[in-house]
Amino acid sequence: MAERQLNLYSTFAYTDAYFALSADARKKVRKQIADEAAKLAESTSFYSVYPARSDVDILIWSAWQNDTVGKTKEAFTNYAKIAEGWRQYIKPVQALWGYTGISTYARGKSEQDIDPFEGPRGTYFIVYPFSKTKDWYLMSPDARQGQMNEHIKLGKQYPDIKQLLLYSFGLQDQEFVVAYETEDLPMFGDLVRALRSTEARRHTALDTPLITAIYRTPEEFVSL
Repeated sequence: MAERQLNLYSTFAYTDAYFALSADARKKVRKQIADEAAKLAESTSFYSVYPARSDVDILIWSAWQNDTVGKTKEAFTNYAKIAEGWRQYIKPVQALWGYTGISTYARGKSEQDIDPFEGPRGTYFIVYPFSKTKDWYLMSPDARQGQMNEHIKLGKQYPDIKQLLLYSFGLQDQEFVVAYETEDLPMFGDLVRALRSTEARRHTALDTPLITAIYRTPEEFVSL
């Protein structure tokens, strides 16, 4: 994986105008979105969210290789132009985005790292914004590393759960965007519960809203 990739998780809710359409017309709208979304980014994945959340119907994950200074402007401009044609029938709810990077606390690439450009995608996808407390950054590097070592060791006990960490310092309200792929939601719940018993949990300032989604192929998205 490249050291810098741009990733965007956009959630949408269907509008009243969409639900006023006939079943065949709604399917045509979904087909239009599926066809045009393929042009949003270098990698595009569809997810259904409702009924896991009542405020969101779908999530679209877009990813770009960010190898030039102007790539984000180009990517976001193209995205906005394409998505503008959907606004009558789906409205944006939340956009979480950031860049991949080299971890300060873990060295090298892990087999649990998610590659946005290589499949297959996991059945379940969990995304949330994340921020640390001010006190965390005022601790010594060695103290932070010690707490993160406990965090990393625990995560490795769940090798089937994959993770993608985005950095969004100064770009959005949160500092990170965390995403997981898994085939087993109860197991993921066990991991999160265990992580919340670690010392590093004292320094969590934000880790909501949680978005739990189910992967859909473009064909499944249209048929839904």
